[in-house]
Amino acid sequence: MASVFLYHVVGDLTVGKPELEEFTETETLESAVRAIRESTECGIPVWKRRTHPGMVENNEMRQQRFVGILTSLDVVSFLAKSQCLDDHVKAIKTLVSDVVVPNNGLLKIVDPGTRLIDALEMMKQGVRRLLVPKSAVWKGMSKRFSIIYHGKWLKNMEGSCNNLGLNTGCPSPSSLSSSASSTSAYMCNNRFCCLSREDIIRFLLGCLGALAPLPLASISSLGAINQNYCSIDASLPASEAMQKHPGDPSAFAIMESTPEGHHRILGEISVSKLWKCDYLAAAWALANLSAGQFVMGIEDNVSSRWLNDICDTSKPRKHVSTNCGFNPSGPSFGVGRSTYRGRSAPLTCKTTSSLAAVMAQILSHRATHVWVTEGEDDDVDVLVGVVGYTDILAAVIKQPTSMVPGSRSNTELRSEMHH
Repeated sequence: MASVFLYHVVGDLTVGKPELEEFTETETLESAVRAIRESTECGIPVWKRRTHPGMVENNEMRQQRFVGILTSLDVVSFLAKSQCLDDHVKAIKTLVSDVVVPNNGLLKIVDPGTRLIDALEMMKQGVRRLLVPKSAVWKGMSKRFSIIYHGKWLKNMEGSCNNLGLNTGCPSPSSLSSSASSTSAYMCNNRFCCLSREDIIRFLLGCLGALAPLPLASISSLGAINQNYCSIDASLPASEAMQKHPGDPSAFAIMESTPEGHHRILGEISVSKLWKCDYLAAAWALANLSAGQFVMGIEDNVSSRWLNDICDTSKPRKHVSTNCGFNPSGPSFGVGRSTYRGRSAPLTCKTTSSLAAVMAQILSHRATHVWVTEGEDDDVDVLVGVVGYTDILAAVIKQPTSMVPGSRSNTELRSEMHH
């Protein structure tokens, strides 16, 4: 196993991360949409309000307040319901508690001294966020800065707490461990930052040399291709996505059958595609169009009444992607124009693509996954699976019996990652 997993700790990844601002379940969907557009992995952690705001929490109490993660697909699916389309002004005032899917296991609180390998194992098992205490005495990268390194505590930890006037509640080395279940660690500040799987993969991409030769191996040889993906036929209603739960990654492949009986991917309905689109327009499209129309875009006339209602919204929407929605204030907007234009080209790679190239692809596009295809001709590529965050993390921490990186040189790898 690569030493980077054993000698680095999650505290190394928190340097420069902003302090967590809790988003509570009593907020409205309107506020949630703004927060999601500024989030990582196209979703936000949702919390219950503190029962006693003045009381200092331990980690166990905070963990119990975590509700789940609200994603862009959750919001669009809710807004696509008939009662929401009939009165979208009322719909966007809906409380988040009525929409978020409760799942307390998606987030875990861990100490900064938790080994990176242990954090990866948690995420491999389904955890999507790590909440890390943001201590005033935490500095940065492993040997030079970490509180714990090779199982030894830095001698100045207690002194630093005392110098900062944090005697009360500040943990001693004996009271802290690298266990993810600690309930007393870093009570001196009670501040946290949140790490996502995207943060982990970005860190690993900067450690490719330490992971060699694994990054050169193909995703096929590493067993990183997940064949258990969700799909919808292009001829079926796009609203099929509202009836299913795609799991991880949160995405549906929109498929078209070829004369040979194969399945070709036309596009996708996913959290990453919906991330910064116009949510009301996407909801209308999800409820009224076929899956193929949803991802390809149309030029059909739509209800002028509905369009006028959308134009009457009191606040202008920010961060609207013109490739993925519409802008009511734009000069080209009007009746006869499409209310939702899907980005039809999905992010794809080949079975022979290297792990490093797929990691770079995901990060450069801020995506949660890459679809895997086979075939010499791009027009007839057959979908064979998907590679998501969990698949990548599982691949980097296991040591396959044989890795076949092929005959590609480092120059070829850099060229593949560039494209």
